Amino acid sequence: MTEEWVRMMGWYDWDHMGGWGWAATTLTSLLFLALIALIAWSVVRAVRRPGGGPPRPARSAGQDSAEQLLADRFARGEIDEDEYRRRLGTLRSAGTGPGGW
Repeated sequence: MTEEWVRMMGWYDWDHMGGWGWAATTLTSLLFLALIALIAWSVVRAVRRPGGGPPRPARSAGQDSAEQLLADRFARGEIDEDEYRRRLGTLRSAGTGPGGW
């Protein structure tokens, strides 16, 4: 190869890539790796079940009744016995308990 042809091609003493070429190659490689990681993350997220835990059993129609929710709150200690009885009486008089409406 002639020296003129080597200079024309931009190759100088086997250093065919200047400072910006190395920076652009490094940046492009990092962006490509980030794209691969994003695709892998998306696939894993799409395949996993929503919620990440074991599947919950299907609920029956009356399971989330107002009386059941009130009883759960009482059991957790969120309301005291007087409040529980007062609200339970209100629910039953309004006809929202089991067999109500």
